[in-house]
Amino acid sequence: MTKYEPFTVVDELAQAGLPRDEIDDWLMAQPGEVGDLAVDRLAFGRFWDKAARLLARLPRAAAREPAHHAATGRILQIARDWRVRFLRHHVDAVYDALTRDRSQFVRIGALVDAAAAAFPGLVPDKQQLAEEAGCLQRDKSGFEIDQGLFVSAVLRSERAGRHLCHAMLLPRPEAAELLPKLASDGAVRLDGASIERRGKAAILTFENPRFLNAEDGNTLDAMEICVDLALLDPRVEVGVLRGGAVDHPKYRDRRVFGSGINLTHLYHGRIAFLWFLQRDLGYVNKLYRGLALADDAAPDEFGGLTREKPWIAAVETFAIGGHCQVLLAVDYVVAENTAFLSLPARKEGIIPGAANMRLPRAVGDRLARQAIQYERRLECDSPEGRLLCDEVVATGAMDAAIERVVAGLTSSGVVSAASNRRALRIAQEPMDMFRNYFAVYAREQAFCHFSPALIANLEKYWNAQNRRP
Repeated sequence: MTKYEPFTVVDELAQAGLPRDEIDDWLMAQPGEVGDLAVDRLAFGRFWDKAARLLARLPRAAAREPAHHAATGRILQIARDWRVRFLRHHVDAVYDALTRDRSQFVRIGALVDAAAAAFPGLVPDKQQLAEEAGCLQRDKSGFEIDQGLFVSAVLRSERAGRHLCHAMLLPRPEAAELLPKLASDGAVRLDGASIERRGKAAILTFENPRFLNAEDGNTLDAMEICVDLALLDPRVEVGVLRGGAVDHPKYRDRRVFGSGINLTHLYHGRIAFLWFLQRDLGYVNKLYRGLALADDAAPDEFGGLTREKPWIAAVETFAIGGHCQVLLAVDYVVAENTAFLSLPARKEGIIPGAANMRLPRAVGDRLARQAIQYERRLECDSPEGRLLCDEVVATGAMDAAIERVVAGLTSSGVVSAASNRRALRIAQEPMDMFRNYFAVYAREQAFCHFSPALIANLEKYWNAQNRRP
């Protein structure tokens, strides 16, 4: 990449009211050839700091005029191009510095925070994020895109990416702390999800009744902790995912598996970008791969073992968006005959998690494209719906169906079930395939998350501007 020439940029930024001498100073500070990490850390850091100072001179996003928006975009683009170049050369060394040469497992959120502290300017710091925390999504500058580029670079690296995937598959400390409560009480209820042990099964329930059990920043941690608890409890042999009863007038007191991401919270800026990665590399991947072991190699093709159990999804009413994605990670799906599935990713303006990778395996490429790109709705009790649903039962018959399927899966123990899961997985989706997919996903979803098209879609299809978060 060549340096941006001052005469092509200064006039554009000056039109937004930025001082020409500061613009010149910033452009002249562009780093040279990438080389030694210690030297580059300082040189790139100075350049990014000057970019941040220019951005700070501009009005907040909600008050910007067209010239301000153009200047903001130009500064972010130039600084971002140099971040990409820095990461292409140094990502393994950066990751090693943040994890003590991979001797420590660090989850994505903590990893990004550590990167902001150790390599100033590489990703947004806490102050930048805090300044936009209360803004509508349309009024954010998109600083979090740099988080996506950072995580994408980490996942693209075999060495660093495998280690990060391994870190995200470890049980959370909160689960270890709550395990005695589950053992004594047989249940744990958290804000957003709950787990209850019934015989050999653990029933995990999505609980966000006001929002049709949508997933958001209030539910994510709870669901991952519940998944960990089910996998850690030695008395649990199979997990069951089910939606709780909801408050919506149209579906009041009915169980709803879930309506995907909370679009109202998304519109109001309450879904941080890292939420997407924490979800799919966290609890959803734990459903698919089980828990990894900290003192072992990474799972699957790298020889590491996992602690895993079969999962059943009980779909009542509907499974939309992210909840439909969950069905692609479990072993058996039971659905009501009146329920439906959909992946309205185009109308939301985002990528539907791992569905682009997993859905074609279940329904074929053409139907997958129709579902993802053209919002094709799949009735569970249809030939297409049965490609995703193993069993369709009458409305009101779900409790009996769950008991029957649990009994069938546990009648001869679950050792072979775990072994067969691993064997299927290594043929269908080995860890490196998963890692490479999410390296692309992290980058593309970051740009989608801050796209004006996302806001337009939410206002057009969801009336989000008139909904109360």
